[in-house]
Amino acid sequence: MHEESGRRHFLKATIMGAGVLASTPLLALTPRETVKIHNIYPFYGKHQEGILTPAQKHIYFIVLDLHTTELDKIKAMFQMWTNYSANLTSGKNVKNYSNNAYVPPVDTGEADSLNPHNLTLTFGVSAQFFDKLNLTHLKPEKLRDLPAFPREQLQERYSGGDICIQACADDPQVAFHAVRNLVRAARSHISMKWSQSGFNAFEGKDTPRNLFAFKDGTGNPQTPQKLDETVWVNSQDWLNNGSYLVVRRIKMFLETWDRTNLFSQEQTFGRHRDTGAPIGEKHEFDEVDINKKDDKGNYVIPEVSHVHIARKTGQSILRRSYSYSDGIDEHGQFDAGLLFISFQKDPEQFIKIQNAFGNIDKMNEYITHMGTGLFACFAGVIDEHDYLGKALFEQA
Repeated sequence: MHEESGRRHFLKATIMGAGVLASTPLLALTPRETVKIHNIYPFYGKHQEGILTPAQKHIYFIVLDLHTTELDKIKAMFQMWTNYSANLTSGKNVKNYSNNAYVPPVDTGEADSLNPHNLTLTFGVSAQFFDKLNLTHLKPEKLRDLPAFPREQLQERYSGGDICIQACADDPQVAFHAVRNLVRAARSHISMKWSQSGFNAFEGKDTPRNLFAFKDGTGNPQTPQKLDETVWVNSQDWLNNGSYLVVRRIKMFLETWDRTNLFSQEQTFGRHRDTGAPIGEKHEFDEVDINKKDDKGNYVIPEVSHVHIARKTGQSILRRSYSYSDGIDEHGQFDAGLLFISFQKDPEQFIKIQNAFGNIDKMNEYITHMGTGLFACFAGVIDEHDYLGKALFEQA
């Protein structure tokens, strides 16, 4: 009797409590007000950030497919992405939160209370982008699928696509948050094809090391003049002051590499592992002399080494690569490698280097290329009256 009465009292109290909760308005989310914002790369400028920007420690790279052919919608999407990107890179939410707590928040919120951590966002479009939107008359002649290269094992899931977004930051959650919110806002026009997160580790201004423990990017052009000559498109069309982005998802066979002696590792790269110096030299940025021979008439930097072959082409590119680790593959080996990214004013710069590697590059024993893409990256957004791809869309 007492038990039944107690149960009725409990149910009554629960129902009354629920009614009180239902009648109490929830507090709306507030903007980031307590965070002191620093570590900002301005979104506006002559060129897109994330190209010459000093490499951050994390990347989230995504490739998207269009599923609309309506040009006006895509133009509006890039205008929205411009506004959102300017906010994200300055440490703001994509939009201010609403006072209505009964609708989904406009920003997913996982970067609230975080600084932008040097966030940069870089956008590019592929040859297929122009085909799908009936803009073939505006497609640059040099923007086409990369040719087949020896010994690559490309997978369709990691190849092609219409749009790429490169988000780099010194915090992985900030980079992911940016891409997540850009994609979320454009879901009615695009779908996700593939993505890859990656990381770099370095102290101060040191060159990052890849998962083979060698410094990656030592051979990049170092002077402003050389960078201009290497990276930026100089043309009379919409791509002026832009660049071409090559992305390659490269799997590294770490277990095989780990069984290789140090001498052979260095002969593969053409550099000393500890310092990054060319073989026979002492310092990382010492001149690479591929014609130098030892007392026996052998090349000091082997002809089949990565450095010798690349330098012999006479081509220069700007590498901006990141390591990745995606768990374990079907063979019980590390599924890890390099998200290779390079920027160049002409795709032929990369193509000539990759063709030269062919079947003779000693590095081929330890890697295979699994994914590929070529994208034309717009010039920068000059100010608040400009937007991503404006020079292109105004000609459409």
